Amino acid sequence: MKRLLSLVLLASLISAPIAHSAPKKIAVKPMQLLTTIGSPEEVSGAVTSGKSIIVFGTKSSKAYARAIDTTGKELWNLSLDQSAASIATAAAVDSVGDIWIAGATPMAMGLIPPSTATPLNPDNAVIPPSVFVGDLHAVTIWKISAAGSLIFTNTLPTSNVLFPTAITVDKTGASVVGIMATDKGNAGFLANTDSSGVFSKLLQIGVSSTTADAVVRHSDGTFTVAGSSSETLAGKKLAGITDGVLVKVSKALKITSVVRSSVAKGKRIWNSASNSLLLSGEVSAAGKTETAVTKFSITYAPTWTYRFPSAGPAVSGSASQTFFISTAAISQLIWSPKSPTPLLLTFDSKGVITAADSAPVGQREVLSVLNSKELGVLALTSGAESVSIFTPNPR
Repeated sequence: MKRLLSLVLLASLISAPIAHSAPKKIAVKPMQLLTTIGSPEEVSGAVTSGKSIIVFGTKSSKAYARAIDTTGKELWNLSLDQSAASIATAAAVDSVGDIWIAGATPMAMGLIPPSTATPLNPDNAVIPPSVFVGDLHAVTIWKISAAGSLIFTNTLPTSNVLFPTAITVDKTGASVVGIMATDKGNAGFLANTDSSGVFSKLLQIGVSSTTADAVVRHSDGTFTVAGSSSETLAGKKLAGITDGVLVKVSKALKITSVVRSSVAKGKRIWNSASNSLLLSGEVSAAGKTETAVTKFSITYAPTWTYRFPSAGPAVSGSASQTFFISTAAISQLIWSPKSPTPLLLTFDSKGVITAADSAPVGQREVLSVLNSKELGVLALTSGAESVSIFTPNPR
């Protein structure tokens, strides 16, 4: 009898319809302006060290860094280089709060000794001689204390005009990536230092149409370089017009693998990468532009991914955020922008959107997302007249 009753109960459970409520859409909350930090022509970006915001860039053809508090009050201001011209283009902060700034300086004759490091060039590109003395041919790192004292300046002279795009630092040293001119177009590069800022050899990635836009240092001594390429890299052929690329580099500075992200008859680029390999970038095809956000495993297998209608570059923040200019409705959100609007999305470990915050319209580009224990989340944008820092309102 008990068996009969249990079977009847089980059958009723199986046959009964199960109601699933639709996922609740997330409301987008407006961020508040924290402060403005300068003009787009002079500001490359910002990082945080303790309760200070370190702004860096190039003013009157000179690289600089300055610290401000959250009200915009200046705490210190430092000219980084006395060359005829210099640029500061990327920065990172180490575990003790010191700031590492990457840029480029001239390889002035008689001022910088010749490098003993031979650039690695796996694609056999012909490296042209300098066009003229004074071009920005030297990768340069400035290390600054949180109090604004210049600790050291180190340079890596090359034979190419170059532009650093990103830097990352850990307890064993720093890695700088960027774009360098070649006689056939442009290539990416990777340059590493030890903990004292002394450069090793430079690795050239590509020959004619490759960029290196982000770099991750792994605990085993290997590196991931993210960017774009319109040429064959390490035997992996081009699939679209331009492909986003993930390049694995060994401790010995050898390219060991290349993973391409492509779209038919279109262009892709990875603009940014977090240490946990959350990548954000641009997709352009068939007259449509989108932001791609993908979480990769250490073997470059995608674990989850999104595409959002957008304009311009996208940046990753920590292991769980992406920031981009949104141009259309997103199904998971209560959101339908009437004009391009900066949007900061937060994800959980499975890729579910858990929060959404917007900056005001009128911002032309997103620059970065900073996560600070002391200051919280800071989102940097560039507008027509100023670079602004926004912060999410409490939930």
